[in-house]
Amino acid sequence: MAPAIARRWLAARLAAFFIALLAQVPGASAAVFLVSGRAAVIDGNTIEIHAHRIKLYGIAAPQSRQLCEAAGKQYDCGLRSALALATHLAQRTVTCQQMDADPAGHIFALCTAGPEDLGAWMVSQGWALAYRKYTTRYVTDEDAARSAGRGLWRGTFTPPWDWHRGSS
Repeated sequence: MAPAIARRWLAARLAAFFIALLAQVPGASAAVFLVSGRAAVIDGNTIEIHAHRIKLYGIAAPQSRQLCEAAGKQYDCGLRSALALATHLAQRTVTCQQMDADPAGHIFALCTAGPEDLGAWMVSQGWALAYRKYTTRYVTDEDAARSAGRGLWRGTFTPPWDWHRGSS
């Protein structure tokens, strides 16, 4: 293993160890989850870092098989959303801090690449929607993307939460 990679791996492992240790301290929050590293993009609102599958908090992106319409033609908007995120991240380091979890074990986290909030970027580019059911954090970003006709807002689409219900 190259020295720089080994140092990053060791730092990530030590951070995980101390977070786990902190969770054992009486009065400390057991809900602390922090992970950092290169992210593999699963879809427009899901990434994987060090075998941890993480959903970006507060956003909803088109599902992988979802189709949308622009200029009278259908296109793979789920794929386009995932590709936008993957291209934007390239080889950047992503850091995620857990904001919520559901009973199924899904981790919802605020993830950043440097100082940039990835949820805000996806919504501002029009490749995801603000998930108002959980937070209003990205509503302004969504309004700007809609006004500018970016991403999904170039045409018509079914909101991901409605599409998911209809495809089950």
